[in-house]
Amino acid sequence: MAENPDNPIDEEIERSTGMTRDEAILAQQDRIQKEVEDTNPLVSERLPLVVLKEEYQADPVYSKKIEDMYASFPYIRKTRGDGNCFFRAFGFAYMEKLLTDKAELHRFKETIEKSKDTLIALGFPSFTLMDFYDTFMEVVNQIEEKPSLSELLATFCDQGMSDYLVVYLRLLTSAELQKEADFYQNFFEGNRTVKEFCSQEVEPMYKESDHIHIIALTSSLGVGVRVVYLDRGENQRANHHDFPEGMPPQIVLLYRPGHYDILYGE
Repeated sequence: MAENPDNPIDEEIERSTGMTRDEAILAQQDRIQKEVEDTNPLVSERLPLVVLKEEYQADPVYSKKIEDMYASFPYIRKTRGDGNCFFRAFGFAYMEKLLTDKAELHRFKETIEKSKDTLIALGFPSFTLMDFYDTFMEVVNQIEEKPSLSELLATFCDQGMSDYLVVYLRLLTSAELQKEADFYQNFFEGNRTVKEFCSQEVEPMYKESDHIHIIALTSSLGVGVRVVYLDRGENQRANHHDFPEGMPPQIVLLYRPGHYDILYGE
C-alpha cells in the first residue's frame, strides 16, 4: 500500500513511530511472529489432553469430541503452527518411536540411506541435497547410538536442525509423488502437473500439507500413521483415517483445521 502524504492517519503513524505505514505494518507483523515463537515451541513437552479442551471450552462441538478422545489419547504434544506442522509432528513422533524400537530403526535407516540416490536420480542437485541428507542421518545415527528423548526434543526445538529435518521429509514426499506420478496425477484438478505441484506445494517451507502429502510420505517410508480429525461433523466422536491404506498405525496425529499435533495413548 502506497503512503498518502495527505492522509492524516499516515502522518500520525510516521510522527509517532518514525516509520511509514508499510514499515509500521511490517514491524507489527514481526512482533506478532516473535510473540508466536516465544510462546509456542516448535515441539512441546507431552501435555495432558485437557489443555486442548481448555482451548475450546466455549465450543460445545469440539469440547464433546475432545472428551470422547480422553479414553484413547490422554496426552498431546503440540507443534508450532507455521505451515510445517505435519512434517514436524510426523518426524518427531516417528523418531520418538525409534528410540525404543531397534528393529524399526534399522529398517528406517536403510530406507533413508537409499533415498539419497533416489533423489539425485530424480534431478535434485546433490550439492544442496547432501546438507539436508547428512543432517537427517546425523539425527538417525544419534538415535541409534545414544537414544535420548530429551536430546531428540532439543533437536526438534532447534530452529536450524528442525528445519533441515523438515526439508528432507518434504524432499522425500516430492520424490514419491514424482516416482508415482501416474497414480498421483489423479488427485489434481486442472492442468497442474505433479512436478509443478511438488515445486509449488511440497518442497517450499511453510506450505501446509493435505492428504496427498500424507499418502506420499507414509507410502515412501513404509510408516503407518493414524490421523484423528477434530472437525465439525455431526458425529459426536472424532473420526480417524489410517495412512497408507491397510498399514497398522505406528504413530497418531491430531488434525484440527489447518494444524497437526501428536497424540499419545497411555
